[in-house]
Parts: sequence; structure tokens; C-alpha cells
Amino acid sequence: MKKQPLSDRRKFILNMARGVGLASLGGFVWSAYVDEVTASTLLLRPPGAIKEDDFLKTCIKCGLCVLACPFDTLLLAKPGDNKPLGTPYFVPREIPCYMCPEIPCVPVCPTGALDESSVTTNGKLDINIADMGVAVIDSQNCIAFWGIQCDACYRACPLLGEAITIEYSKNERTGKHAFMKPVIQNDICTGCGLCEKACVTEKAAIFVLPREVALGKAGDYYIKGWDKSDEKRLENATSQTTTTDISKESAVDSLNNDMKDLY
Repeated sequence: MKKQPLSDRRKFILNMARGVGLASLGGFVWSAYVDEVTASTLLLRPPGAIKEDDFLKTCIKCGLCVLACPFDTLLLAKPGDNKPLGTPYFVPREIPCYMCPEIPCVPVCPTGALDESSVTTNGKLDINIADMGVAVIDSQNCIAFWGIQCDACYRACPLLGEAITIEYSKNERTGKHAFMKPVIQNDICTGCGLCEKACVTEKAAIFVLPREVALGKAGDYYIKGWDKSDEKRLENATSQTTTTDISKESAVDSLNNDMKDLY
């Protein structure tokens, strides 16, 4: 049978349908990509993980770190998780990092996505300097801040008395009890999540986030005058003074002139 040529109208409708289909597919793929990128900034990686952008470029999704973990802490992101597919991560509330001294998940990494040198002190592996994230406390829902005696997170911390300390203060409401408020020492906390796992509240009132998400940044222009190591940054500092017409007047004269302009 001889094929009838498509009319211009039918061609137009078919092209429109293809365009809509491709646009929908593109939107779906883009939406999935955005979800993965957003989730990636909140994921907790294994000890020794390099910066997230570099990690995603370097990790080959081999799963060797997951297999090496003796506590089944590490998971590989699978389809539908809305996480970068095949990359390792962990959820502290489910299974935290148990801070293995030999850190078996790091040396097996074949690409350097898990950097052994970042968890090494004097030539030996040192899990205590790992930086998986940092714990954050929701003080409104932490029962220790209510005045109920609880030190579950403090006791669970493997760096006892260092990464989490207790701040004691009088409970003015009762007049005879003390608050025992946990305080996170950001520069010591490794982000292992053992505190989050131990938290007694229904939803953990202490939780671990990537350091870039959890912490603020004061900026290089602030100097801790009481910290000699920080004050050294001033040694080669230079300054520049800008002089304007208003700078030539005293503060009182300048203020009086401004008031005259108002009247």
C-alpha cells in the first residue's frame, strides 16, 4: 500500500507532542538532579571525605568503604533515595559512626575520595581528628534545657568531656535545682553521631549536620585579641585611612551642622 504523506496539520500536532514529551522528560530529569544536589549538601560522609564537590567528582561508587565498615553504618545511595547515586553516607539516628581506631573504611578507598592523610597524626590513623560533621543542639526541645536531668549525649560521646561539655547553672524556677546544659565544642566534635543516636527525645534534640551547613563564619576581618595565634594575622596587616570633608570636623560640629540642615 502506498503511504499517504502527512498533512501539515498532523506534522504540527506530532511535533508539538514530541516537544511536550521532551520538555516533561527534561523537567523530570532536572527536578531529580536538583533534589540530589540539595540532598548532597546535607549528607554525612565517611571519615576522611574530601569537600563535597570534589568528593562527588572523585568517588567512583565502588562501595568498598561500605563493605569495610564493621557496624553497617555506611549506606550506598540507591535509586529513589534522592541522593547522589552510589555514593556512601550514614544516618546517625539509625547507625552512627562507632569511631573505629583503625578506620577500616578509609584505607580501602582507591581514589582518594576518602583522604587518609586527613585522619592521620604522626603517621598513625587517628579517628579523633575526623570531620564528618558537627553536632547541633535544639535547646527548645532538649529536656536538659527544661531542667530535667539528662546527660545521655554527654555520656555517649566517645570524646568524653571534650566534644560535649556540661554547663551548670541555677534553675531559678525551682530555686533548688541546677540546669545541666550540654554544650558542643565545635573544634573537637567529629560528627560521629553517637550523641544523636543516644538522645532520649522522640525526635533527637541533638543532631549532626555537615560543618558547612551547621556553622557560621565570622570572616577574616574579625580578630580574637585574646588569642595570640589569631592575633598573629595582624603582623603583616596594612590599613588605609580615608579622609572626607566631614572627617575634618569634630563629631559635635558635624552633628550641629546636620541639625542646621534640617531647619
